[in-house]
Amino acid sequence: MSVTYDVTKVRRADMFVNRADELAALERWWRRPGASMGQVWGRRRVGKTALIGQFAAGRRTVFHTARGVGLAEELATLATKIPGSVELGRRLDRAPFVSWEDVISTLAAAARREPLLLVLDEYPELAAGDPAIDTRLRAVWEEERADTKLKVLLCGSAVRSMEAMVEYRSPLHGRFDLRLLVHPFRPHEAALMLPDLSPEDRARVWSICDGTPLYLSWWDQAAPIMENLRRLCAEPGAPLRTEGEFILATDGVAGGLARQVLGAIAVGKNRYSEIAQAIGSSRQVARVLDDLEKLRLVDRVVPVTEQPGARGGRTVYRIADNFLAFWLGPLSKFLGEIDRGMGEMVARTLDSRLDDHIGPRYEEAFRCHLRRLAIAGEFGDEVLRVGSFWATGRGHVEIDAVVLAGTPPTAVAVGEAKWTAEVSARALLPTLAARSAALPRRADDLRYVLCARTKVTGADGVLPITAADIFA
Repeated sequence: MSVTYDVTKVRRADMFVNRADELAALERWWRRPGASMGQVWGRRRVGKTALIGQFAAGRRTVFHTARGVGLAEELATLATKIPGSVELGRRLDRAPFVSWEDVISTLAAAARREPLLLVLDEYPELAAGDPAIDTRLRAVWEEERADTKLKVLLCGSAVRSMEAMVEYRSPLHGRFDLRLLVHPFRPHEAALMLPDLSPEDRARVWSICDGTPLYLSWWDQAAPIMENLRRLCAEPGAPLRTEGEFILATDGVAGGLARQVLGAIAVGKNRYSEIAQAIGSSRQVARVLDDLEKLRLVDRVVPVTEQPGARGGRTVYRIADNFLAFWLGPLSKFLGEIDRGMGEMVARTLDSRLDDHIGPRYEEAFRCHLRRLAIAGEFGDEVLRVGSFWATGRGHVEIDAVVLAGTPPTAVAVGEAKWTAEVSARALLPTLAARSAALPRRADDLRYVLCARTKVTGADGVLPITAADIFA
């Protein structure tokens, strides 16, 4: 029996929206016969716990969030989370859990006839307190899995630690039947959390909060943008004021060279040479950039016409999410003033300069929308990639979006996005057509796509896109 999830449903009580693909993946995993182990991970605040809570509703579940305390206290806390629907007899009356082997063996016995879900949230915290936990879990799992319907989900926000669990030398390598990376919401998904805003204001909020569900839930849709900026960003201790520091501290880049590299990229130094020059040294910059990319704090981008893993002189680096770009860019300039009580002035300044911040973010939202259109078949059946393109030579050329299809990869559509209220197709189309000549291969029937904030005029023969399309 298949399960269908309504992606447009918005439950205002807890603001759980979308996640249809993730819920479907979890459902398929749950329906695997016998015992099964899965892994769910992603950046903090991205909604992993809410996702698993939604999935677990109505199922026999033991949900334990690691607290980073000693083993005995962790096990005692877990014991209190076991619901009455999980029959353990008098097992815990005789003695508390004494080990993770004891926990798995006991719950495996309780799942002999009926499936039982065990969620170990913030699992890296457990591993920090007991470095041998992976080995212990593997040993007891191999003993118990043949005769139980226990389903175990290991979840966490420490991206590096969670990904290391599947490496060849890891004790749990090969044990996961599900690996689910939870991403921030895409623009149209984030829009579901902002139903009371206009499409243009949804774009503005997304450029600040990215697709992070918690940040989006903090936004007061009844208040002006400046008031939200003051309340969320421009007061000492404000949620988004402190969140950037929390993210960097959590990922171990609160200071030092990594913080300098992030700061350089945030202000537009996006090539290796520019980054090295900005921080005054090229030593270790390559290693730091690799680390930041693994942490998903930085994206390494090459022109869409090159292979995704290619390295070379045309590589650029970008802050990976809108919130961190906003925090490291416009907001970080005023942290001192905020702490000195000048939040009202800072909020006004941030509001007046927000359009400068949105530009590159809107281009990415445009590319996201083109990917959705490609999946729907708008550009044919053989689309390979959608991305930006740039080239140097006799003149620097940039194209905001190129849709590649077929073999060899050929541009079937090119597009330009402007964060302006109105765009004239007649004015922009000749320039876009000239730039497309720099592409290695173009289809004879190359399509042109133009994107504005509100309206595209003179759009005969052009596919027009607006914020109302992207953030619908």
